[in-house]
Amino acid sequence: MKTEKPVQDGSYWSLFSTFFKIGLFTFGGGWAMISIIQREIVDKHHWIEKDDFLDLLAISQSLPGILAVNIATAVGDKIKGGRGSIVSAAGTILPSFLIILFIAIFLTPDMIKNNKVISSIFMGIRPAVVALIIAPVITSAKAANLKWKTVWIPLVVALMISLDMGTVSSPILYIVLGAIGGFLLWWIPRKRIRN
Repeated sequence: MKTEKPVQDGSYWSLFSTFFKIGLFTFGGGWAMISIIQREIVDKHHWIEKDDFLDLLAISQSLPGILAVNIATAVGDKIKGGRGSIVSAAGTILPSFLIILFIAIFLTPDMIKNNKVISSIFMGIRPAVVALIIAPVITSAKAANLKWKTVWIPLVVALMISLDMGTVSSPILYIVLGAIGGFLLWWIPRKRIRN
């Protein structure tokens, strides 16, 4: 028998500090943050279930704006309503804002290129960012119950997007096609039952 994990009621401080930590210690954009976000909000705090996280991830990726901010806003809203969404989004945005402000004040592009220590730091971060992007892809594939019969779908879509062939390589096209395919997989069996 499956036991339900208790959902921890997040305070405003807990929401802010959790998303501040996520914003502070992840590099490489939204996809690099996914494994850390999942670990914090699903595994550690139990604010949402894993299946709900995957749905939230799909919705957040489809909406305009920054993936991590979209997720933070939705989780904050679920836990503490409108104020929670503002607190969570602020926690996610603030570290990047402060880091970019620091870089804009003290580091110029020439200084980054010409300073061997700073260049080495950025070169060292690159492989870690690649790993941070690959990890949530594998986790999401497992959670989405991809089978060997369906694994070709994300591979073909990734290939088509990477080829950069105009409209055919548009991620929006594949989001729409995925939504239509999902609807048809739901609708066709129901239509057959009625007939």
